[in-house]
Amino acid sequence: MRDGYVARWRGREYQASPDGSDVRIYQPEPGDGFEEVRPGRYVRVLPVDEVDDLAYIRTTCTWQGQPFIVLAEHDGWLRVEYTGGRWPVAQSMGLEVFDFGVYQGWAPASEVADLREHRV
Repeated sequence: MRDGYVARWRGREYQASPDGSDVRIYQPEPGDGFEEVRPGRYVRVLPVDEVDDLAYIRTTCTWQGQPFIVLAEHDGWLRVEYTGGRWPVAQSMGLEVFDFGVYQGWAPASEVADLREHRV
């Protein structure tokens, strides 16, 4: 599941992180101009005008009839964040209070519907 920035550079899409007039692009293997930041994670910093496209990807779904964004996936479960804005609904679903007005939980992937990726 994707939730974050992506950049297209030289015909390939990378996880990305904008930083002012630069964009950091990431890949899991070594490559020309990429530096290891930790095992299995390599970064290259590019001027933003060298990037072909920069977008934010958000994955959404419904679970138990309620709207969510998908933050992560692990072993058949999805980490979801409720976007319906109604505290009583979040509470009745047993969601954790992550921050003021932010409710998250783990949903079985088999129970999630309308899984969609959006480019923002």
